[in-house]
Amino acid sequence: MKTSIQIQEAIRTLTAAFAPLNCVIQAKRKHGFSFTLVNEHGIARHTERLYPQQYQGSEPLNAVIERVQATLAA
Repeated sequence: MKTSIQIQEAIRTLTAAFAPLNCVIQAKRKHGFSFTLVNEHGIARHTERLYPQQYQGSEPLNAVIERVQATLAA
């Protein structure tokens, strides 16, 4: 699978996982991307850079989602 397709799938997964927060994608590159979660007031709640080993597969990506959700809940 091409890296860009994997990135697109990861972005869709992140967007769905963190709704209703807005998932803003920044610095999308061949080997990774950054995302920022923004609330309804435009305030950034979390930002992170993901690398291929974190989004190429459901288990690593789910681990990122769970960790970020725990951070947001704290």
